[in-house]
Amino acid sequence: MIFLAIDVGNTRLKWAQYENHQPNARLIAQGAVFLENIAHLAEKEWATLTAPDSMLGCVVAGEAVRRRVEEQLEIWDVSPQWVVPSAFEAGVTNGYDHPTRLGADRWVAMIGALNRMQKATQSAAPKPMVVVMVGTAVTVEALSPTGHFLGGFILPGHGIMLKALESGTAGLHVPTGDVVTFPTNTSDALTSGGTFAIAGAIERMVQHVRAHFHQEPLCYMAGGAGWKMAPSMSVQFELTESLIFEGLQVVAKARLG
Repeated sequence: MIFLAIDVGNTRLKWAQYENHQPNARLIAQGAVFLENIAHLAEKEWATLTAPDSMLGCVVAGEAVRRRVEEQLEIWDVSPQWVVPSAFEAGVTNGYDHPTRLGADRWVAMIGALNRMQKATQSAAPKPMVVVMVGTAVTVEALSPTGHFLGGFILPGHGIMLKALESGTAGLHVPTGDVVTFPTNTSDALTSGGTFAIAGAIERMVQHVRAHFHQEPLCYMAGGAGWKMAPSMSVQFELTESLIFEGLQVVAKARLG
């Protein structure tokens, strides 16, 4: 029962193939391509893969991109299935005012985080969670110990912050700098400012969750740029690259058994 998980973000498509759709199944192959290269998946990256028996994905890049992915999936006899946020799935209750308007990647990542927390606290009381994804945009979610999504932040990723400053301020077309405590040049000032702005929003959510539940949350950080943020955080985070894939496996298990 080969299972293919697909995560279509704003910049890249990431995929992972597992020996079955159960959480913790053995990873067989994985990869990533920029969205502009989707049209070559069937003849390149996916050409040598074993045909999957099932697939499940989440997409935030829009319907046109989703259709392009489905065209590439036609090399196999597999029905494309996509996660659409709902009021409840796989243990997570959606607290959004309009549940279907929540980003699919945010929804799936929270499902993955809940599963990870439950495994980590099998012999102890469950804990609240803060779930962060650092990519083109940054999302910061609050999740209760029982899997209730309380709400979350959305803020621009570091690249968008820099582009906004470059387009709105003269003389800021400078190379990327380093994150330092006291920047003494414009490159370092821009890089440090963006990094600490994101860190501040994340740490504020941790404070909110800590005060709401009167206990320390488990904090998970994912996304392509998560490793860049981790050294600048003042709270402990578990850095993982597979949170969305884990969530897709949990949803697949709930749907397929």
